[in-house]
Amino acid sequence: MNTATVTATVGAATRPMLQRRMFEGRALRNTLLSSLTWLMAIIASVPLFSVLYMLIVRGGARLNWEVLSELPPAGFEMGGGFGNAIVGTLAMVGIAAAISVPLGILSAVFLAELGPYSRLAGAVRFAAKTLTGFPSILAGVFAYAAVVLLTGGYSAPAGGIALAVLMVPTVILTAEESMKMVPKIMKDAAYGMGCTRAQVIMKVVIPTAMPGVITGVMLAVARAAGETAPLLFTALFSSYWLYNDGQFAVMQPTASLAVLIYNFSGMPFENQIELAWAASLVLVLMVLIVNLASRLIAQRRA
Repeated sequence: MNTATVTATVGAATRPMLQRRMFEGRALRNTLLSSLTWLMAIIASVPLFSVLYMLIVRGGARLNWEVLSELPPAGFEMGGGFGNAIVGTLAMVGIAAAISVPLGILSAVFLAELGPYSRLAGAVRFAAKTLTGFPSILAGVFAYAAVVLLTGGYSAPAGGIALAVLMVPTVILTAEESMKMVPKIMKDAAYGMGCTRAQVIMKVVIPTAMPGVITGVMLAVARAAGETAPLLFTALFSSYWLYNDGQFAVMQPTASLAVLIYNFSGMPFENQIELAWAASLVLVLMVLIVNLASRLIAQRRA
């Protein structure tokens, strides 16, 4: 046995063994705090899972193709569905996204790259953060005064504009933060290769920040899909399809899932209450699909 082997053996024999003692001060504190964290997490998730359970049990019992493809029933009628409300929700959220996404991304480019320290950028950031906590009903009042009164009636574009007001700040702030996280060395390398500022923004900044931008857009869409108050002031409700008699009735009152749930949940008819539960389940599934899609897209582009 050589000297190195003897030294290693003696060192291993004299080295104290590291053992975790259950009732030692720090170990006990760690166990208690970890258990408390798990307990608080379980308590916080109880309302979520209870709501999901009720939606699946009560809404899933009524969910079928007839419900998804037919028009809402009148008071004492049985059957029916909310197909027009699904179409109306998709149409108004689509209008809102078409307005808010380009505006939000262009604003984020200015805030992150073109004039991050200007007075205008500070004012825009302040306005966006203020609008983040903006009561949704006030967005409906704004769209009512700016669109409904001018056009002379409730409509899908009015509802889309109200939802766009709520979506814009979320898109701006998330897109700006995503663009700020683009490594400076990537932009410097592009400038070193002779790229202009516009080329750096279009070819480096926006593509690199796209996963975060998409996540912000999907979060804004998910919020807009569940809003009720703005649509009561702008789109109201309708028992007819958005496409009627060979033409698109976009400038007429438009149905939405959120308003249908609000209307039907307060009715004394069991059929309408069951439809409200089914519509709630469909709305939750739509929001869930949007969130899952945003995560998958962000992961693929990361």
